[in-house]
Amino acid sequence: GENRSRRKNIKTVHAATNNCFKTTIGESSYQHSRVNQWTTIVIEQCLGQLSSLRQPFKYIASCVIMEKTGAGLQAANSCFWDNSTDETCTVHWENSSMHCILTVCSMAI
Repeated sequence: GENRSRRKNIKTVHAATNNCFKTTIGESSYQHSRVNQWTTIVIEQCLGQLSSLRQPFKYIASCVIMEKTGAGLQAANSCFWDNSTDETCTVHWENSSMHCILTVCSMAI
């Protein structure tokens, strides 16, 4: 039913996001001058993959890339929506020099 469909959508978002990080950043070293380019490409690729699935969702994506320096990072989000149809998926991906966090909100059309 509905919960199975939501779990499938979350898995789809997670897989698409991981793939975008791997193909865009891979094992590249952190470079401040490339962060804007990386975040733009990751978001565009992820949203492109999700929209090509023709699922009945609108998507909003947010991406954070941070150099691994030992500093702490705390993030949170909140949504006012229909919990039975809408969802959020946050994916943490990292390589040896950076942390990448992508949050995708999916809202049923």
